[in-house]
Amino acid sequence: MTSFTRESALERVRLAEDAWNSRDPERVSRGYSLDSHWRNRAEFLTGRADIVAFLTRKWRRELEYRLIKELWAFTGNRIAVRFAYECHDDSGQWYRSYGNEQWEFDEEGLMAHRHASINDLPIEESDRKYHWPLGRRPDDHPGLSDLGL
Repeated sequence: MTSFTRESALERVRLAEDAWNSRDPERVSRGYSLDSHWRNRAEFLTGRADIVAFLTRKWRRELEYRLIKELWAFTGNRIAVRFAYECHDDSGQWYRSYGNEQWEFDEEGLMAHRHASINDLPIEESDRKYHWPLGRRPDDHPGLSDLGL
């Protein structure tokens, strides 16, 4: 993997956001190496099968999930992002979850390491900021900084 430029790092962040907004665990897993290592909150995963199982569980609980990622920094084969997503549980309680991720890519351009720290904030439905139809965030929808997040 060659070093990221600002443009290639921004593109990689948007591709990751788009994949996660698909809520398709198989699609998301294809961006990670076969032996990818994750820390997601207090859960540790290794490999695509673990990733698919984790995301399947996640999106059964986190309904109407919508995510925005924003590039924070990059160097060499590493990218740091911040993100926020909104979803609700099966009781109708909405949440906005804020987090940071550190990514490291292998020689083939697949993510080999993902470390995520995430905090959840219960919100009222009227406090939601993400109202696009489920799926890819529209290009003209504000990003995190534009939304004051």
